[in-house]
Amino acid sequence: MSLRLMAPSLALLSMLFFAAQGHAQEQRYSAQQIRADIDAIQAGIVATHPDPSHSVSAARLTKALGALRRQARNGMDRDAVWRELSMLNPLLADGHLFVTYPDWRGDTVRHLENGGTLFPFEVSVDNVGQVRIVSELGGGETALAGAGVRSINGVPARDVARVLLARVHGDSPRFRADLLSKRWWFYYWKVHGAPAAFDIKLENVTRDSMAVPGSRSLPAIMDGEADFDRNFTLELRPDAAAVMTVRTFAWPDQDAFLTFARRSFERMREAGTRTLVIDVRQNGGGDDAMWLKGLLPYFGDRPYRWASRYTKRVLKDNSEKHERAGEVLRGNVDTWASPLPEGPLRFDGKVYVLVARGTYSSAVQFANAVQDFGFGTLVGEGESVRAMQSGGIQRIELPNTGLVLWSPRFLLVRPSGELSPEWLTPDIAVGDDPLDPRAMIEYALTAGTRPAKTN
Repeated sequence: MSLRLMAPSLALLSMLFFAAQGHAQEQRYSAQQIRADIDAIQAGIVATHPDPSHSVSAARLTKALGALRRQARNGMDRDAVWRELSMLNPLLADGHLFVTYPDWRGDTVRHLENGGTLFPFEVSVDNVGQVRIVSELGGGETALAGAGVRSINGVPARDVARVLLARVHGDSPRFRADLLSKRWWFYYWKVHGAPAAFDIKLENVTRDSMAVPGSRSLPAIMDGEADFDRNFTLELRPDAAAVMTVRTFAWPDQDAFLTFARRSFERMREAGTRTLVIDVRQNGGGDDAMWLKGLLPYFGDRPYRWASRYTKRVLKDNSEKHERAGEVLRGNVDTWASPLPEGPLRFDGKVYVLVARGTYSSAVQFANAVQDFGFGTLVGEGESVRAMQSGGIQRIELPNTGLVLWSPRFLLVRPSGELSPEWLTPDIAVGDDPLDPRAMIEYALTAGTRPAKTN
């Protein structure tokens, strides 16, 4: 399969050329250096991933790497190299297996601090490339919320989106569209440049295009990432219900989360809460210990585990376990955890877990456990991420450009041991509207009065 998209329009080719010239970096690389980085990608996957066929066949990957080697040319800067190498990402089809920048957050902050601007809106992109405005960049309100974008700087918005989607990583087109929605400003900058102003035309609007200045705001996905109270919240409602939002399982201070969780269940007991909604729609994962210790003990009613079987690549010799580097081992997960004993903090009301296109990694493991052990009901969007997750991702720096390959070292089968359905599948299917994030919460709170729908 070709890594190239269908031939873009002349306007798009021109736009890509001038954008590449506009944000060229001083350091440039020879074709030999680029091929060496491609070799490092191939070697890194072989040395780290326990079974790449989990998401991509060996034949397709070999063909794609060969095409990239042939396309390597002298004089490419790092952004240009990334634009080529990132064409692997959709093919690899795993949110833990991709080529990226070593520090995209830091690059963005430095770009803004140096007077640069970014695309001025947060957007929503679907997997066929339709682009809608959600808010101003950073989350500020705009009267244009919900408007479809017809063109950007003279290029049809769907063409722009397709070019960007061709470089995004993730399990499925739905997952990749969601990731692009959150990082549109970054992908646009790295592929099309960051002009001082954008000429934008909207769908179903007859007036001329509008010139919108580039934004210097911090993008919404980065704003408040280090703020505990933005990532973990509990809302007690007057209808004996509560909504707990858990945006990450990667918090550096796990004790702080465990304290939050315990205090939340204490507050729910005091309030007489009978229905709990746990929102992990924006949770991209982290450490399973956070939910194994901080959530399931309070509403589980029997022993549970995080997975049933594993396949792992051994990266270092371990004489105590008789493991040798390079081996691929398979086995059962025999470690079980227990819920709290009967007591005042055990929650025995209804539990609903909200999932969406971007729920990933250990958040999927959490959803699997809730579903497999019958601890609650999953509500949200399916057919986006695999129920069988990869993990233990390793950072492999490419030797010349400094770009990074991330690769998993293990695969986990869900606690039930079932391989079907392949995708995380909610018990109640309902779409997640980026313009109305409260809608799914309200739907879940009234789910008991509705007929169940399944994907």
